Amino acid sequence: MTEQTALPDAPGTGGAGAKPDAAVVRDALGVGVAVGLSGFAFGVTSAGSGLTLAQTCALSLLVFTGASQFALVGALAAGGNPLTAAAGAFFLGVRNAFYGLRLSQLLALPRAVRPFAAQWVIDETTAVALAQPTRRAVRIGFTVTGLTLYVLWNLTTLLGALGAEAIGDTDAWGLDAAGPAVFLALLAPMLKDTTERAVAALAVLLGLGLLPVLPAGVPVLVAALAAPLVLWARGRRAGGTEDDGAVRGAAEGEDGR
Repeated sequence: MTEQTALPDAPGTGGAGAKPDAAVVRDALGVGVAVGLSGFAFGVTSAGSGLTLAQTCALSLLVFTGASQFALVGALAAGGNPLTAAAGAFFLGVRNAFYGLRLSQLLALPRAVRPFAAQWVIDETTAVALAQPTRRAVRIGFTVTGLTLYVLWNLTTLLGALGAEAIGDTDAWGLDAAGPAVFLALLAPMLKDTTERAVAALAVLLGLGLLPVLPAGVPVLVAALAAPLVLWARGRRAGGTEDDGAVRGAAEGEDGR
C-alpha cells in the first residue's frame, strides 16, 4: 500500500489526484446508506435470539460493528455461554484497533476529537477514507460515512427489533437467516485474491465442522485461526519455491563449468 501519511490538506493541493468534495460525499453516502439499511436484519436477528428491545438498541449504539454484533447474537441464539459469545464478538472487533492505527495518521484529528471518532472506526469508514487522495477528502469521507451509517444502522436496528416483536417467532418466517445472509453479502465482494478466498473457505470449514463437537460460540473463535494457518502455509510454500530455485540455479552453475 502506498504510504499516505503526508497527505495534502486541501483538494486543490493534490494536483491531478484531487477529488471534488461533492464526489467524496456522494461515495460516502452510497456506502453509508447501503450498509446502514442492513441494521434492520440485525434488529430482527437480535430480537429473535431473545434480547430485549433495549439490549438490541444498546448493542448498535455502543458496539457499532456489525460483524461482532451478529456473532454475539448468533452465538446466544444457538444457546452459547454469554462469555463465550462476547469473546467471539470481541476478537472480531479487534481488527478495528488496527484500522485506528492507520486512520489516526491520515485523519490527524485533535486529541479531544479522537475518542468520539474512534466509535466510527469500522470496515466501511476505513475503506472510504483510505480511498481518498487528500487529508480533506479523508476527513469528509470518514465523517459522512460514519454519520450516515451510525444514524441509519441504529434507526433500522430499532425498526427491525420492533418488527420482530410484532411478528412473533422469527424462525417461522425464516428471518433467523437474515443476519448471516447480509454478512455474507458484505463479505463476498471483499474476497479479491486467492489468499483471502482460502482464509474464508478454511474459516467456514472450521466453523461448520466443529459445530457438532464444541459449545455454541467456540467454533467462531477457532475459525479465527484460519488466517494465520493460511498465511503460514503460504510462507512455507514461498520458502520452498525459493529453495528449489536456489538448488536449480546451483545445479545449472555446476553444469556450465
